[in-house]
Amino acid sequence: MTVLPLAAEGEAAGLAAFLQRLLKYDRAAAVRLQAAGHALAVFGRAPALDVVVVRVVELGESAELDVTVSAGELLERLEPAGAAVPDAVTGPAWAGMLPPRGGWRKQEGLPSSGQLGLAVQAAIGEFKGRVEELPEDKRTRAELDRIGAEIWGRTLGSTVLPLRAAHAAYVFGLLRPDASSELLAAGTWLRLRTPYGSVALRRAGGLPGLGVTPL
Repeated sequence: MTVLPLAAEGEAAGLAAFLQRLLKYDRAAAVRLQAAGHALAVFGRAPALDVVVVRVVELGESAELDVTVSAGELLERLEPAGAAVPDAVTGPAWAGMLPPRGGWRKQEGLPSSGQLGLAVQAAIGEFKGRVEELPEDKRTRAELDRIGAEIWGRTLGSTVLPLRAAHAAYVFGLLRPDASSELLAAGTWLRLRTPYGSVALRRAGGLPGLGVTPL
């Protein structure tokens, strides 16, 4: 059994919070683990937001690993000092099409982390307000999806990054007012990066009903 030692108890707590939030979106969620040296990247996907979320964890010892496992089982095996890696599972399609490792270029025009957080909170309030204004018989899934897609599809600053990317970073605890954030691009991918992890998504396409349930 492979055991990944964590650099500090805070790393375990941060990873646990990430996995718990991921499981709220999908109780059967899988995560792809990629360890290189003292860094462990944990990839998950939030279907409602159509993004790949990456939580970076510092390891206490150097390790090499690339495996897809159950998020729930990983959470169960997580302890303050480390995590026992569960058996591999047949990975979902997204796990085989991750963002590229290299070739990222910084993009200008992204608001600060504090401003991004405020934009997300304002959008959540707008969504709830618009839903409350609807008559009961008009609160259909199609109408909620339409409102959500309109709000979360708005771009941030002078960039092409949709608001749903910042929403995902906010929901997963990656977006904090006291930490920097930057926008990177590589091919068709966009990446919102913070010291706590990243949110990656493709420039075009996506699932219907994005961000319908603000958390």
